Amino acid sequence: MIRVLLADDHELVREGLAQILDENSGRFTVVGQAQNGAEILAMVDQTEPDVIVMDYSMPQTDTPAIIGKILQLAPGAKILMLTVHENIHYAVRCLESGAHGYVIKSAAVQELVEAIQSVNRGEVYISPRVSQNLLHHLRKPKSHRAGLMALSSREFDLLRFLGSGMSLQDCAQNMAIGTSTASTYRSRLMEKLNLGTTAEIIRFALENEVVG
Repeated sequence: MIRVLLADDHELVREGLAQILDENSGRFTVVGQAQNGAEILAMVDQTEPDVIVMDYSMPQTDTPAIIGKILQLAPGAKILMLTVHENIHYAVRCLESGAHGYVIKSAAVQELVEAIQSVNRGEVYISPRVSQNLLHHLRKPKSHRAGLMALSSREFDLLRFLGSGMSLQDCAQNMAIGTSTASTYRSRLMEKLNLGTTAEIIRFALENEVVG
């Protein structure tokens, strides 16, 4: 039995995933559910899961940082990202932070089952819809990978929030940081991406499929 912890801010998603895994009787047991980063860390400590299936975009959660904290708390646990984001920049950030797999939410149920079993065996699993683009990206010269990859995880999160049309204050609230800190991140990302206005930030985020 593979002990699975489910983490998503939508209860319906968590319950749906729990039902899918329950239907695969004899292979999985759901040991807990969490809706944000703080709850994930508490549940990992309490339930000792083999695999954590977690969403990228949970409120007030610095996902790359949480991945690192999970692995510090439970070095033997495997982390499988289950997300709507097909953009390779999300996948790169998760994998660089220590995640063991990356699956798109629109994938078939069987793919999720295979992914959980794969990472539990110590393998890396990436959805085919992402893996080819990811490989193409990694084969580019590093000089061609500048821009988005130069951003820190916090700067990247701010970019996707600003790109969706949020005010700086709303961004700060979602990221659980002060407005002044958010303003500093905005200045840094604008400098790194050579952007001058909020409109340019939004256009850049849309053109690079950061939003969505």
